[in-house]
Amino acid sequence: MHIGLNAHLLSSSRSYRAAGINWYIYNLLRCLATNDNRHHYTVFLRDKEAREAFPGLKAKMTSLPTVNPAVRILWEQLVQPVHLLQEGIDLLHSLAFVQPLFLPCAGIVTIYDLSFILFPQRFQPWRRLYLRWGTRYSVRSARRIIAISASTKQDIVNLLGVPEDKVDVVPCGVDEDFQPVENRLLLNDLRKKRHLPERMLLFVGTIEPRKNLMTLLKSYALLRKQVQTPPLVIGGPKGWHHQEVFTLAQELGLQESVIFPGYIPRDELTLWYSAADCFIYPSLYEGFGLPPLEAMACGTPVITSSTSSLPEVVGEAGILVSPDSVEEIAEAMQSVLTDAELRADMRRKGLSRARAFSWQRAARETVQAYDRAMTDSRE
Repeated sequence: MHIGLNAHLLSSSRSYRAAGINWYIYNLLRCLATNDNRHHYTVFLRDKEAREAFPGLKAKMTSLPTVNPAVRILWEQLVQPVHLLQEGIDLLHSLAFVQPLFLPCAGIVTIYDLSFILFPQRFQPWRRLYLRWGTRYSVRSARRIIAISASTKQDIVNLLGVPEDKVDVVPCGVDEDFQPVENRLLLNDLRKKRHLPERMLLFVGTIEPRKNLMTLLKSYALLRKQVQTPPLVIGGPKGWHHQEVFTLAQELGLQESVIFPGYIPRDELTLWYSAADCFIYPSLYEGFGLPPLEAMACGTPVITSSTSSLPEVVGEAGILVSPDSVEEIAEAMQSVLTDAELRADMRRKGLSRARAFSWQRAARETVQAYDRAMTDSRE
């Protein structure tokens, strides 16, 4: 079977493209290239640097600037079907929500979450409209759908009216690079280089409303009134409505105690996680939530929301809190900071939990979904 993969969202740039979806695509392609010898793959790409990462896969490049969302949509809907015919593709895997309206082969689509339906006010209007239209059409026309969590599957079934047996749950993995850093010289070098304190609370993710950073700041301000508290580091690129977060930090008088280092390079993340006393991820909604998994793999205690897919990720290894409760989040942070025995127990459980997730497993289960898609066509 000749399988095409639309990987135009894959990018080496420091933008929203370098967030969760980007790494899902990167790791899936990497593992498909090394673990599946039964099928032939052609990857549709724009980023030349990304092409070099998958020597085992045939790449079909475009000169169109699909980094521009409008151009990418036009390419997906008008140009891509022509390429599929030229390449003789049997099955197209659309790796980000939407497949072509006119698809000359079988299709399978990955859905990460339905935040554009559940939280429409948090999206730019043009992006929300395209995702709503394109995703609704795609889940009906695709042979099969891949959801990255059971929570996302349930949203697809409930909100889009898709039969449960059409949706395959394929959880994300965690990169092998994410392991505890025990070398104190390396950790101290990071602190000197990045001007970080000896102890810190850490958040990693795009600075946008869905990450619930306003509530985190209020919880942190409350905690500072109760106990001596290390600085809070909020690391990540600026997203939609990011200025509101910076403004609130000033209004709460947290200029000296909240650090915004900006985008954290991927090759430094393991050090940042390992240097933190606690990782806090109070997101309102996640299709999966890679940062808590990465933090657990580095042995860092995790506090995260009790909503959407996040309980699936952390299991009993982390502390689950209501994302709407300032007091509950503050209490959880205080417990982790003041109880060394609790931190040690969470570290042990987190490391064990993280080992249950791998990209090799995700690739194997994705191939099984491909096979089911073609089997369905013969039934």
